[in-house]
Amino acid sequence: MKIFADKTLSQKIERAEARSNADFVESRGKLFPESGAGWIEVAGVYAMFDAVDSPTTQTFGLGLFDEITDVEMDKIEAFFTERDATVIHEVSPMADPAILPMLNKRGYQPIEFTSVMYQEIDSANSTVPPQNSQIKTRIIGKSEVDLFAETSTKGWIDEMPEYAEQMLEFSRIGASAAGAIPFIAEINAEPIATGTLYVYKDVAALAGASTIPAQRRKGAQTALLKARLRHASENGCKIATMDALPGSQSQRNAEKNGFRIAYTRIKWQLKSR
Repeated sequence: MKIFADKTLSQKIERAEARSNADFVESRGKLFPESGAGWIEVAGVYAMFDAVDSPTTQTFGLGLFDEITDVEMDKIEAFFTERDATVIHEVSPMADPAILPMLNKRGYQPIEFTSVMYQEIDSANSTVPPQNSQIKTRIIGKSEVDLFAETSTKGWIDEMPEYAEQMLEFSRIGASAAGAIPFIAEINAEPIATGTLYVYKDVAALAGASTIPAQRRKGAQTALLKARLRHASENGCKIATMDALPGSQSQRNAEKNGFRIAYTRIKWQLKSR
């Protein structure tokens, strides 16, 4: 059955992404109880606090599931302001149109776009062998969280060296999350790249793509993509989804591998009052 980029698809994708982020927040809360990490649901909206400066501290699903009035918005905003966090919503264009004037009235401004991408999963496109036969992919063992985190961080520190410690902690938390299925790619048993899969009902959410700089352009991420799609197919998933910055290399790579843009999501931030 053909899957169209409509509100139904958006609800599936946004709920899967919200669940993966909620699992991450719960993971931080277990590993670092002093962090105060936690989340609430208000009118179908998942509002999450991970840390004051964390990209996971935001909402998903605003106006997509239930009606949002000023009462619900007051409750959501209070959740963040009580924790000294900036109020941020990622809003699907399939949300209730009444959300836009409400955000304007309450003093929000758009700060970021995200290409939300998807593809229908079938056994044919998930069983294609990797282009580089030297690359082996596998799900990490429970004792390999540090190995996954270190490999993932090595793929980022050349671009953001000042965030090395934060990225290492972030990767450890993500790999330990209840819903996470962390994959690693290796050449000759040496780890070179990482990728994570989250499965929620029939939706597979892909995230955490990172490749060590010296090992790029060898097909590691393509191999990890195929491995995760294969795992998702074997576990009953019908849709795979991932996010990318519009026009980025990540978006181009996703499109080369069968993904297409479902919609462009806008991130809204509450201005200081």
